[in-house]
Amino acid sequence: MSNSYDAVVIGGGPSGATAANDLALEGWKVLLLDRAGRIKPCGGAIPPRLIADFDIPDHLLVAKVRCARMISPSDQRVDIPIENGFVGMVNRESFDEWLRTRAQQSGAHRMAGICEQVDAMDHEGFSSVHIATDTAGSLTVRARLVIGADGARSRVASQRVPGAQKGKTVFAYHEILRAPRQEEWGERGYDAERCDVYYRGEFSPDFYGWMFPHGDCLSVGTGSMDKGFSLRSATSRLRGAAGLVGLEVLRREGAPIPLKPLRRWDDGKNVVLAGDAAGVVAPASGEGIYYAMLGGRLAAEAGSAFLKTGQARCLSWARQVFMKEHGRVFFVLGLLQHFWYGTEKRREQFVKICRDKDVQQITFDAYMNKRLVRKKPMAHLRILAKDVAHLLGLARV
Repeated sequence: MSNSYDAVVIGGGPSGATAANDLALEGWKVLLLDRAGRIKPCGGAIPPRLIADFDIPDHLLVAKVRCARMISPSDQRVDIPIENGFVGMVNRESFDEWLRTRAQQSGAHRMAGICEQVDAMDHEGFSSVHIATDTAGSLTVRARLVIGADGARSRVASQRVPGAQKGKTVFAYHEILRAPRQEEWGERGYDAERCDVYYRGEFSPDFYGWMFPHGDCLSVGTGSMDKGFSLRSATSRLRGAAGLVGLEVLRREGAPIPLKPLRRWDDGKNVVLAGDAAGVVAPASGEGIYYAMLGGRLAAEAGSAFLKTGQARCLSWARQVFMKEHGRVFFVLGLLQHFWYGTEKRREQFVKICRDKDVQQITFDAYMNKRLVRKKPMAHLRILAKDVAHLLGLARV
């Protein structure tokens, strides 16, 4: 049947494109459905672990960041060098399209459109996926497996996965600016190899503002859980503080971001979630691309096992593996964000703590390699002692 597929992947961001690519490489008949023209607001940072695990070519990196600058409410600045490495920066428009093209070259079929509904699995083991296309009107395809990678307010999740509607989101907003001319960089305090992170309540009451280099452009933005807080106004203030007033605005983008992983990623039949649809954005940092691509890969592996065996319990494996590897990191980062980002005083103390070399080394190893380092117990003990001292106001920096 020409409208039947082994797998339909709904959403063509990093998560969905990765899932489609991996399934196609295994020989499954795959449809990758994506809404045309949408670019997700994103700082665009990808760590070395992602570049290595997912074979990302160097030409997609529009910048290589070698330093992070943390800026406190009182304008104290802490520069944290990234020693013996870098964090890659990508433009999501070209990065996501490259991932979708790779999936297509691996054998996945591509279609531009929006998923309107996913029906429950029928007695033949197929779900009907109802699609509004950009060119051919409405159509229906059938799939043995459905992967929902359609974002934080996933239609697939809300229709098919129990409890998904309880997932909470925050909102992120950024502006893509044309970068200043090279001779102006020093005058504006801008560095093409440095990310600036602002921990100030005027830019976000519960998260942070950022300025990230993207080669010939910049990403400047913020996020917040406070629905009454104007992200656009805060971004305008941030541009002023960062010396970026007067630069051309190329795009403005906003989107919901999930707060934490959903308790369940599958429907127990033939649907599994990945990426933002599953809630895998790291607290405190807001990092999502690596976790989205890993989620897509795990969904593909679980989905392939399901297609081979027909056993729906295979689908739950994706979440089990993800949480075993990264659940502890998400928990720790959630506590960090909840406490340290809560008031100006705590944000000030948080930036002070970032001066500590133990904190810098362990934090960046966790970010670059995606694990909490256990081989240096004394460093962890020193960090704990310093953390408590800062909490009690006893530390001097």
